[in-house]
Amino acid sequence: MAQSVRLFIAAQLPDSLKTYLATQRQAYEHPAIRMVPEQNLHLTLFFIGNVPVTEVSNIREKLAEVAERHQPFTLALEQLEPGPTPQSPRLIWARFRQHETFIQLSRHLTYALSPASPRQEKSIPHVTLCRFRKDLPKPPPFQGVVPNKEIQYHVSSLALWSSQLASPHPVYTVEKEYVLGA
Repeated sequence: MAQSVRLFIAAQLPDSLKTYLATQRQAYEHPAIRMVPEQNLHLTLFFIGNVPVTEVSNIREKLAEVAERHQPFTLALEQLEPGPTPQSPRLIWARFRQHETFIQLSRHLTYALSPASPRQEKSIPHVTLCRFRKDLPKPPPFQGVVPNKEIQYHVSSLALWSSQLASPHPVYTVEKEYVLGA
C-alpha cells in the first residue's frame, strides 16, 4: 500500500488572535468539552484527507495557482458559539462574518482539489475552538459569546498543513505557506 499523508488547507492565525480566542473560550469549560490546543487553532479553508505521498507535489502546484488568483482580505469576528448547527452542535467555533473573497477562495479550493466530486456545502469562515467529547453526554446548551470590541483578522496567506492523529490531540504541521495575490 502506498504511503499516505493527511492534509488540509488553512490560514495561520496571528498569536494575538490565538490568545484572544483561547481566553474567550473559557466560557465553554465543561467536562464534556475538549479544548483544541492553542497551537492547533487555524482558519479552516478545505479538508483534503488522506492522500498518497506521490500526490503532494500536484496539490502544492494547485495551491500556488489558487493563492496567486486571490487577494488578501479581512474577516470580522461575529461570535463564539456552538456549531455547526445550534440544534445539534459538535463543536464550539469562532464564527467570522461572511466575506465574498473567502467564499470565492473556498469554492476555488474545492474545485481545484476535488473536481470529480466538489462539495456543495456553504463555506463559513471559522476557527474550531473546542470539540464535544463523544464518550460523554452533551453539555447543556451554551449561549454565544459576542466580542465586546471589533476583532478583525487579516488573511494574507493560506497554507498546506499535515495532520498526524495522536492522543489526546492531533499534531498539525504547516508544510508550505502560499501568499495570496503573489
